[in-house]
Formats: sequence, structure tokens, C-alpha cells
Amino acid sequence: MPRRSPSLPLQLLVFTTARMIINSGYRMVYPFLPVIARGLGVSLSDLALAVTARSSLGLASPFLGSFADSVGRRRAMVFGLLLFGGSLLIVGVWPTLPALFVSLILSATAKMIVDPAVGAYLGDRVPYSRRGLAMALSEVSWSGAFLLGVPLAGWLIARAGWNSPFILFALFGLGSAALLGRIVPSDAPAPHEQSPLRESFRLALRSRAALAGLAVGLLISISNELVNIVFGAWLEGGFGLQVAALGAASAVIGVAELSGEGLVAGLSDRLGKRRAVALGIAANAAVCLALEALGRSLPGALVGLFLFYITFEFALVSLIPLMSELVPAARATTLAASSGSHSAGRALGALAGPVLFAGGLLGGGLMANAVAAAAFDGLALIVLLAWVHE
Repeated sequence: MPRRSPSLPLQLLVFTTARMIINSGYRMVYPFLPVIARGLGVSLSDLALAVTARSSLGLASPFLGSFADSVGRRRAMVFGLLLFGGSLLIVGVWPTLPALFVSLILSATAKMIVDPAVGAYLGDRVPYSRRGLAMALSEVSWSGAFLLGVPLAGWLIARAGWNSPFILFALFGLGSAALLGRIVPSDAPAPHEQSPLRESFRLALRSRAALAGLAVGLLISISNELVNIVFGAWLEGGFGLQVAALGAASAVIGVAELSGEGLVAGLSDRLGKRRAVALGIAANAAVCLALEALGRSLPGALVGLFLFYITFEFALVSLIPLMSELVPAARATTLAASSGSHSAGRALGALAGPVLFAGGLLGGGLMANAVAAAAFDGLALIVLLAWVHE
């Protein structure tokens, strides 16, 4: 008698936990860069180069994410988690800069395989009318990593050294791979059903709605990064409270991300995914234009940042289930390409943000970045309403 698969809610809980482990390994590097640099005996700039190399790998996510369309969702998830666990163990047994560089690259590769595989699996099994809830719950793994995983990493570093979180998260990742291998049914396509990389890309690129959806992701990510890249400098220059203000802002961002995911879970299926994305983008543009006025006091600035991040998260997470249904035959490839468009948008925003902030248009400062961010939101809204249809 064949073994019965666990219920989808239980699978979703395991998916979310596994992704939270991966995201914790990904996000913990940023706040502890100085500690890791001291532990390795290298400069902060040397370590930052390794992180930059990891970030640039995001542009390859369409190629890596399509793996799940070729070999099946379960195989992709298990392989990605094994790769993640193995990559972090490298740092645990060989705590050097070359080992960390390899670990950062391989763990990012694992994330780009697992994320679209999970999204495609949910897209295959959850009706579109309820998919916003399922995918929003899965995305709690991102904010949960910041609110739970990163503090756990800090606690471990203080007691057992800078590389101790790598060992723990590696073991968690390997355990998750074993668990997923048991609870997720085999879905490997037959040889004649496998979707070659070229065919998956052809299907995605032939869809005008999918291309427009990728453009929306690119534009809103540019908008977000234009403010994201300079808000620390804005708080420091405006209030002279670097450590306190940035610490508070980090907490605000984590709570805003979690709140945005909660709103998507509760509202996106009722509103419709396209309408939810449009609402999030429009609200984010309005907040951008209000940031300068809100930023006249530290509490107002933190309220502004909360509203900025919650509206962006609402738009971003609502976009995921929308993208999952635009090209069902190449679902993982489309979701991976969407992730790539966000990476490209963040890279472009990170390049332009400091230039705008330093001077030139509108006299520089936050107003220049906020107005530009609102303009990119406006373009994204036009593209969404004109060419993306559910």
C-alpha cells in the first residue's frame, strides 16, 4: 500500500521553516559583517566584495530556478537544501575567507533553486483563488529570518564564535532536506515530459503578460532600493543618532515585512492578486512622496519607513501568486525570472540611489530619491494595469 502524503498545510509549515533556515543563513551576514571580518582577520571592504559577488548571482536566478521545471519540485527542493547545508558546513570546518566566499555563492545558489521550486509546488497544488494565502504564509520565512534567525545567530556568535551559526543552520538545512524528501510526493517528470531550459524560457518569453510582470518587478525593486540604499544616511544625517536610529529602523523593517505578508495572506485572494499589487504600488508611491514631511522627527521618520516597507512588501508578495499563474507550463522558470528581475532592479537602484542623494536633481537628499521612487512606482502601475491580466 503506497505511503500517504502529509496534508498540504503540514507541507506548507515545513516549506516555510526550511526557507526560514535558508533566509536566516542569507540575512545573518549583513548585521554581523564587522564581527565576521574581525574573526577572519580581513578588512570590511574585502568581506563586502564577497557579499557583492553573492548579490550579483541573483541575475542568474532564471537559469537556476528553472531546475524545478526540468527535474521536478521535490528533487529541486531536496538538492537545494543539501547544497545549502553543505555550503555552510564548509565555513564550520574551514573558517577562512576563501571558504566563506565559496559558501556565500553556493548558499545563494541553493536559495535560488529552493524558492521557485516551493512556489511552483504550491502553484501546482493550491487553487488560484487561495494561492495568495498559501504563498504569503510561505513568505513569512523572509521576515521570520530577520526576527528569529538573525537574533539566534547573534546569540550563538556571542557565545561560540562567529562561525557557529553556519554550523547550526547547516545542520538545520540538512535535516530539512531529509524531512522534505519524506513528506513531499515524487513529481519527477517522465523523460518525454521534461521541460528543457530552452523550452521553459521560450514559453515564458512568449507571454506578454509574463514579460510585463517581470517589468513590474524590476520597476518596483528599483523604487524600493532608491530609498533602501540611503535611509541609513538619511537617519544619521537628520538625527545624529546612528546606532540607536539604525537599530530602531531595522526592527521597524522586520515588523513591516511581517505585517505586509500578513496583509497579503488576509486580503490578496479577496481583492484579487492584480488589484492587490496595484493597491500596494499606489500606496507605496504615496508614502514615498510623504517621506520628507514625515521625516521632520525621528518618530515620524520611523513611521514613514514602516509605511514604506509594508506597502512595498504587500505589492511584492501579492505579485508572486500573480506571476505563478501567467505561464503554468513553465511556472518555476517564470517565478525564478521574477526573482531575477527583482535582483536587477535592486542593483540598478543601488547604483542610482547614492548619486541622487548626493545632489543634482531636486537638490539631492531624500526628496530626490523619494520622488524618483514614486516615479518608478507610477511606471510599474501603468505596466501592470495595461498588460498584466489574471
